[in-house]
Amino acid sequence: MTSDEPWHVPIIRALKDNDVRLVVHVPDNVLRPLIEATAADDFFTSFAATREEEAVGIICGAAMAGLRGIVLMQTSGFATLANVLASLAVAAQIPALLMVSERGTLGDFQVAQAVTARATRPVLQSLGIEHHTLTRLDEAHFITSRAIVQAYKTQAPAALILSPLLTRNLPGRPSTGGMP
Repeated sequence: MTSDEPWHVPIIRALKDNDVRLVVHVPDNVLRPLIEATAADDFFTSFAATREEEAVGIICGAAMAGLRGIVLMQTSGFATLANVLASLAVAAQIPALLMVSERGTLGDFQVAQAVTARATRPVLQSLGIEHHTLTRLDEAHFITSRAIVQAYKTQAPAALILSPLLTRNLPGRPSTGGMP
């Protein structure tokens, strides 16, 4: 891995290393490099869902059929998931993997994003869902891979939060990875 490697490359390696083949996403500019890379790679089945709850239902059904999947979304979309996580993924002990692009922090001025960003970790904590924040490129593969392994060995949901420190989606700073 080089320091100029795009942030999504070690995450793709971790998904492949752990046979996570299904990628269901709700369109998001921060996640665009990861979404586009998985859509272009024949290893993955990648497609958009209309809502985050639908995406979680899809990967839960896939997990019950033996296919590993992950949902890609932003924090505002995560705010809609407490019920489906509590009543399906947590209750049925399904290793639903979530990757959440974090908004509303580090100078982001959008009030709605800031409120949901502050609620994300407490909601995960209250549901007993293991979660880790990816902030550094040199740790992205390790943390992603270990979270996937833990989710499947414990049969429990897990969430990975993509910090703007990793994705470079910081207000007032040039972005990377094809974001506007």
